[in-house]
Parts: sequence; structure tokens; C-alpha cells
Amino acid sequence: MKIVVFNGSPRRGKGNTHLMVEEFLNGAKEAGAEVENVFLFKKKIKPCLGCFDCWLQTPGKCVQKDDMEGLLALFIKADLIVFATPLYIDNVTGTMKTFMDRMIPLTEPYFEKDPQGEYRHRKRYEKIPKIAVISNCGFAEQTHFQVLSLLFKRIARNMHTELIAEIYRGGGELLRLDVPVLLPLVAKYREILKKAGREIATDGKLSDNTKAELEEPIVPYDMYMEGANKYWDKLLSSV
Repeated sequence: MKIVVFNGSPRRGKGNTHLMVEEFLNGAKEAGAEVENVFLFKKKIKPCLGCFDCWLQTPGKCVQKDDMEGLLALFIKADLIVFATPLYIDNVTGTMKTFMDRMIPLTEPYFEKDPQGEYRHRKRYEKIPKIAVISNCGFAEQTHFQVLSLLFKRIARNMHTELIAEIYRGGGELLRLDVPVLLPLVAKYREILKKAGREIATDGKLSDNTKAELEEPIVPYDMYMEGANKYWDKLLSSV
């Protein structure tokens, strides 16, 4: 299995999103998967012009010259695409959204009905990779990912593929805190991420048990938010 992660975090390798991705990919590699992690903030990606030239003048290719042609080629060759992004205002980061907008050449302009009778664009390629999503946020609860969950379900539908894994982590800031009492709790969560990667690479899906474990809070919600407020007090007092 070839797994390609498109990471939309502006922190790149220093962020909580990358930490989650890294553990997930470590597990996938243990199970024999070939993996690649692409930091979108290192790429030149221009906004979509809405010109339809990728459907009319240069079918399947954008007329803009940047890094997207290579990224789309990488997309098509993968068996699984992982969209990795921190949560920004209930959604993906701006760079990730720009990348997603530029995925339009992967479809054709013609319309057809899906199995449920709703129209969508025809697919351009016979083989479309399955997709997964990895995200974290500074809020405690898992409910903050509702918009993201619906978004990627719709993307999977419109791209003629399947969303096989959603890995969301409320309280994402806990992942990098060097607090002795938290270290074993975070280490346990990291192992669950690795297990998720192994399951995806081996079975193409997450077990119900792993799904449930991924949803469990690392610490109680109120404890996390109280600590977060104290942290901001400390930062603001030093300004």
C-alpha cells in the first residue's frame, strides 16, 4: 500500500498534526506500507482561478505553473491519501483549502448521478485513492470536528472514493507538553495512533475498538481547559 499524507499545518514538522501523522505512519510502515509525508506549506500552490481551463483548454491539467501538477500526480498514484490539518475556525487551514480547490482537474466537467441519485462530476481516472483525515484542535471536546467530518465525507463522495478513517484529537496541545504526569497518558495515545496506522495498512479500515480508543479524552475535558486558561494567563502576564 502506498500512503501519501498532505499536511496542511503551517507549523510543518513542529506541530501537533505532524506528531499524529508521524505515529500513524510509523504504524503503517511497520505493517509494510510505503509512506510519504508532504508539507503543503513548503509548496508553491496558487489559488484556483475558476477559469475552467483544466476542463476545456488543458483537460486534466491546470494552466497555472506551480507545484500542483506534481502533487496531483502523487495523489493519483497513491492507494490512500491522508488529509492532515489542524482545525482552524471549524475547518481546514487556508493552505489545505487552496490545495483542495486545485483538485478540480481530477474530475471531468460532465455530470452523472451517484448511487443515491445525487449529481456529481464524472471521475477522470479509473483508480481513485481512498482517503483518510487526521486533525487536532486546542478545544477539549471531539464535537468540534463535526464540520470537518461532514466536509471529508462529501469530498469522498464527490471524488468517487471512500473515507476509510477519521482520526480527530481534541486537546491537541497535550501531545507536546513535557509534564511528567501526562507523559504516560500521551505515550498511550501515541501507541493507539500507531495501531491505527497498522490496521489501515493491513486491513484497509479501523477496528471498532481502535475507533473507540481514538475518541477517548487523554485527560478530562474540564481539567484540560482549566490548564489551558492557566497557560494563557502565564503567557499574557509575560507580554
